[in-house]
Amino acid sequence: MVGVSEPNGRDHHPGPEAGDDFPSGADAPAPGSDAAAGGATVAQWISGARPRTWPNAFAPVIAGSAVAAFAGEFVWWKALLAALVAWSFIIGVNYANDYSDGIRGTDDDRVGPLRLTGSGIARPAAVKRAAFLALGTGAVAGIALSLTSAWWLIVIGALCIAAAWFYTGGDKPYGYRGLGEVAVFVFFGLVAVLGTEFVQTGSISWFALPVAIAVGSLSCTVNLVNNLRDIPSDAETGKITLAVRLGDPRTRGLCALLGIFIPPLMTAILAFATPWALLGFLALPVAWSANAPVRTRAMGADLVPAIGKSGMAMLAWAVATAAGLVIAALLA
Repeated sequence: MVGVSEPNGRDHHPGPEAGDDFPSGADAPAPGSDAAAGGATVAQWISGARPRTWPNAFAPVIAGSAVAAFAGEFVWWKALLAALVAWSFIIGVNYANDYSDGIRGTDDDRVGPLRLTGSGIARPAAVKRAAFLALGTGAVAGIALSLTSAWWLIVIGALCIAAAWFYTGGDKPYGYRGLGEVAVFVFFGLVAVLGTEFVQTGSISWFALPVAIAVGSLSCTVNLVNNLRDIPSDAETGKITLAVRLGDPRTRGLCALLGIFIPPLMTAILAFATPWALLGFLALPVAWSANAPVRTRAMGADLVPAIGKSGMAMLAWAVATAAGLVIAALLA
């Protein structure tokens, strides 16, 4: 749920920065062009889905499936369905945030990737439909998965969709009250990892919890660095994120706690299940590198690379830990 202007197109985007979430050439359209009138290109729609945030969707499914494999009950097609659910939801929340922030004017002086709504390259109604289409796709896949596992998972899925929309949507978006990271931890950490294991095994093991905590913490880091970058503009527009509440120094400290310290601690705990889980330590250099701009007091656009690298750190930890759990399962 990362990121997450006014409709008149006053998005002050200077052009592609290093690490931006859109491809070269997807910059703001010239006034009066077809794109400015609402005809966004395919490349711009893809960039609006923010591919650099997709590790938030795939990492928990990879990790949760590895937990299921370690328990001896991996089901490949359920893992694929879980991945489709998570991927659809991350795209849906990105489009929903683009729409809601765009019509509120929150992104007027935003630094970073171009937004479809705020820049005027796509009509708000079209972005809203794209959000509903993505969330609907996830809902269909989630219902199919629930019917093969437990019916009450449909309720969990409905809560996920509501969380995606009301992050920045509705009259009182909780993302504007400093609760965005809490939702990310719950839905892209606990729910995604534990849910992925549950649909395959029918239960939740103790060693799934440290995996979920680590993934949730790393996912929060992605969101938190994004909001650290936007503290000045968010504070000015009344978007009171957790970063705005904490202020710059404490936000940087929390980024270090969530991104550098908690995952290795969870790796150490997982070692009680199998020493092969110590492969998770291989992701520490990636996390350390991702945190570098935060440690060196980078500001604004200079923090953009840290967002994508934080996502890569999360994916690296999930893959390395999954490899350890799978190896342990094969050797058992």
